[in-house]
Amino acid sequence: MKHSPRLWTVLSCSLLVASLGAGATACGSGDKNPLSARPYDAGDQVAFNQSAGKRPVNPDRPLEITAKNSGGRITDVLAVDTHGRRLAGELSAKGDRWHSTTPMASGVRYTVIVSTEDERGAPGQRTLTFDTTPSKGILKVEFGPDEGKYGVGQPITAELSEPVKDKAARAIVERGLVVDTPPGVEGAWHWVDDKNLHYRPKDYWPANSAVSVRSNLEGVRITDELHGAVAKPLKLEIGDRVEVTTDASSHYLTFKRNGEVINTIPVTTGKPGFSTRNGIKVVLGKQYFVQMRGDTVGIGGSEYYNLPVYYATRVTWSGEYVHAAPWSVGSQGYENVSHGCTGMSTGNAAWFYENITEGDIVQVINSIGDDMDVFGNGFGDWNMDWKDWRQGSALLKGTQEGRSPVDQARLRPTV
Repeated sequence: MKHSPRLWTVLSCSLLVASLGAGATACGSGDKNPLSARPYDAGDQVAFNQSAGKRPVNPDRPLEITAKNSGGRITDVLAVDTHGRRLAGELSAKGDRWHSTTPMASGVRYTVIVSTEDERGAPGQRTLTFDTTPSKGILKVEFGPDEGKYGVGQPITAELSEPVKDKAARAIVERGLVVDTPPGVEGAWHWVDDKNLHYRPKDYWPANSAVSVRSNLEGVRITDELHGAVAKPLKLEIGDRVEVTTDASSHYLTFKRNGEVINTIPVTTGKPGFSTRNGIKVVLGKQYFVQMRGDTVGIGGSEYYNLPVYYATRVTWSGEYVHAAPWSVGSQGYENVSHGCTGMSTGNAAWFYENITEGDIVQVINSIGDDMDVFGNGFGDWNMDWKDWRQGSALLKGTQEGRSPVDQARLRPTV
């Protein structure tokens, strides 16, 4: 028996309705499922405690959204500022109230999207946009060094415009200073003092990589009187792994690039009473010519000097250089006769000058001098072991390595 098209259509609809269960509509022209409708304007259904208007609102006042009538409820709230930062909040079990659980940022614009449903389950939506008032107290952040190419030992610095002493406030600041590193690189901020932080990895930066740092603190409440300001981001290019080791007892300098020794140079270092500091130093800069005078570093009397110096590579702020010292060539490789610098022939100094870069590592061993300061006289950051370095972080202090939320977030594999 041949079925007509009309009979087959009716039969298939009946079977599909039966398989979906009572109340489902697969064919025909019955009532439309309310969940399939476009969201209606829920402006009359929800109320905000912050106006959309005409003047900025107080960011210290929590954002609260309520359902106006018992027939509908709030299903979701998305509040995002101009930097894409989501405002955390909590929705009541009944769906009649949502309130923010963290402070809003200062001096930014928020877009709030409220999703609702009515008594039939039809979806509604309400969008609100408002600005927050800027803070009177502003915390500015300046990153260092200048953008460019550096060696594997270069720390990142963050200088704050205002002191931050409170532990909780420091944690907010630190959380907002984001360093983007090569995969697998573990690093941390360390508070040098109330206004200065340094960031370094556990080990030297990977050679020929890139590092960037940015601040997410704009508008963020740090204390009752202090909110974060916009900061200029920083990008660094990391070059070859250059490590220089000066042995003050053998009077030779070893220059390694990417693990390979490419030069050994006879040198002289500081004589007794002026011994060169032991420890790891980071190249601060280079100058083709420097007029070196003893009185600028507190040396006078019979030890006073006033010399033109060429091919000078600086490693401390107090005046320690690696430089050409043609006057001491006879002592280079044999004895220490300088006032603390590392001296070599003019030809060797020119080669060193051309092959060294700001941020490269220069280490002195076997000197009878003091140890390099960790902070305050250049970058001695690498002279502090990693365990102690982590204790200088407001987020990591008192935590076991690899166990803190910060470590877990950093070590979590990315898809």
